[in-house]
Amino acid sequence: MNGRAPPPPIAVTLGMRLAKFSGGKATMTMVVGKKFHNPLGTLHGGIITDLADAAMGIATMTTLSEGETFTTLELKMNFLRPVRSGRITADGAVLHRGGTIALAEVVVRDGEGRTVARGLATQMILKTRSGASGPSANKKRPLRVGR
Repeated sequence: MNGRAPPPPIAVTLGMRLAKFSGGKATMTMVVGKKFHNPLGTLHGGIITDLADAAMGIATMTTLSEGETFTTLELKMNFLRPVRSGRITADGAVLHRGGTIALAEVVVRDGEGRTVARGLATQMILKTRSGASGPSANKKRPLRVGR
């Protein structure tokens, strides 16, 4: 978040850029074209979802305290208009932040400012062990389901 760490590999692979972020909000952008098309000749929904998920995730990250991390429990996207090429922008915002659950929304727009997709994500807030943070900070045993 402070620019001292490199961007995640998926952001590099897809060409995502963090445009801005602040308390509960984040904006991500990327340029898309034929290399991201589905067989129908439009931008694959998974690419839009990757950008949307990143924006909502970073928005959620801005609300975390020392010793907290999060993971996505549920992600829902609605695709409203096709995209073929150009810059797309995802504006993510946290709608609710509780002690264990956060709800974030995203609006994805094309280069002309038209809404092309909207989404919601439910995030589970996790406490890390001894204030550590990052992907390996929350190494707990798996939940046992059933008997």
